[in-house]
Amino acid sequence: MSDTHTTASGRRAAAQDQAARLARLRLSSLGTVVVLIVQFILGIVYNLYGTAPTSTKSIGLFSSPDIALHVIVGILLLIAGIGQLVRAIGTRHRLAIWLSGIGLLAILGAFFAGIGFAGSGAAGASLGMSLAFAVALACYVVLVFALPSAASARSSRTPTTLCSSRPSTGWDLHGIVIP
Repeated sequence: MSDTHTTASGRRAAAQDQAARLARLRLSSLGTVVVLIVQFILGIVYNLYGTAPTSTKSIGLFSSPDIALHVIVGILLLIAGIGQLVRAIGTRHRLAIWLSGIGLLAILGAFFAGIGFAGSGAAGASLGMSLAFAVALACYVVLVFALPSAASARSSRTPTTLCSSRPSTGWDLHGIVIP
């Protein structure tokens, strides 16, 4: 009987630990969303008030305070994206792994498009930055809404999944029943 009790309490502790990891991943996603929005605002400020590069004259990545801050935040976003993917892999949550990976690839795409824009001023590179931003933002916003909150992690007694199948009512996505 004590083995059964120990096994059940061990499973409960593992489920609570998994739920807590998912809640931390959700908060990390929220932080990444905030930094992405700040990065977008910095890019718009530079676009409106900075000197745009041309095909004959590139700009230095630290040639003005606006662009320097934009570059620094971009580097921090790369680090955050890598950390987010590592955390997602640690949770072994498929949706989190996929979206964190796609989000990191989008951040990398925006980073390299930004380097291309600084060198040539090509409109395509600017478009690439904004589209990659949109993809990264979408990935991390989905994670914010799909992963459990800290409150549900504290009260969880079973492993948390994105959806649980209910044959009679359809799919349940955190209380929203989808037929």
